[in-house]
Amino acid sequence: MKFTQATDYAFRIIFYLSQQKPGEIVEARQISERESIPIRFLLKTIRSLSQAGIVKSYRGLKGGYSLAQDPKEITLKDIVEAVEGPVRINKCLLNDKDCNKDATSWCPIHKALRNVQKVTNSELEKYNFCDLININQHRDKEE
Repeated sequence: MKFTQATDYAFRIIFYLSQQKPGEIVEARQISERESIPIRFLLKTIRSLSQAGIVKSYRGLKGGYSLAQDPKEITLKDIVEAVEGPVRINKCLLNDKDCNKDATSWCPIHKALRNVQKVTNSELEKYNFCDLININQHRDKEE
């Protein structure tokens, strides 16, 4: 399993916005420059985050973006799902009918992959952006 570049950008966008004061509106160009994300990809990615209710967008002269939720309420899984959809290791885990062998009820590979998916989802849910900021600040103090 590999996350897309858009998901990596989304992680970085939310991490950056999480470090701002609550409700602070940040221009897209500022995020783009600070996080080294090409502006057109940033705008496309942030649209997905906005549609998922993770980011608020503001139009006009003082427009930009801010978090729509508290960073402690936003997990890595939320970001992955906003950009890529449900986390799935294999297509048969999303819908039993996608197994062309029609074997999901007894297939040992299906059962093993289902367990891998549960662990993956659990790990992604474990990390929220407040925690990630705290980890980063702790690391900065050690350096």
